[in-house]
Amino acid sequence: MASNNLDQLYRRVIMDHYKTPRNKGAIENNSVNIEMNNPTCGDRILLTLQVEDGIVKDAKFDGEGCSISMASASMMTQAVKGQGIDTALKLSGIFSDMMLGKDYDDSIDLGDIEALQGVSQFPARIKCATLAWKAMEKGVQNEEKS
Repeated sequence: MASNNLDQLYRRVIMDHYKTPRNKGAIENNSVNIEMNNPTCGDRILLTLQVEDGIVKDAKFDGEGCSISMASASMMTQAVKGQGIDTALKLSGIFSDMMLGKDYDDSIDLGDIEALQGVSQFPARIKCATLAWKAMEKGVQNEEKS
């Protein structure tokens, strides 16, 4: 019974982020732009990051896709805003481990991101959930090189 209630809570959190996405839009000036897509299901994201002095000052996304993809993008932008690049990349690694069903570092509070834990049971949907995270990794790694 408790597991069913938790599943329902997670579904509500995912749908809330899908229907009312956080950080939707684009950053105009001095931003890193990363466009990625998932050709297997049609998810598409344009992620813009404002990185200054090794800190993700702002993160916004636009795009279209399934509820998991868009909710994950919303959650990711919330999680990385204000974080250092190292922390943002660490969060991405934790998320990736969670999606692959591996043991992951739970010393960092993932907040709403934990609602996506159940996606790991659906291999075809893992790419949906990780698309925005892969875009963020690419963006901050490109920013580090410049």
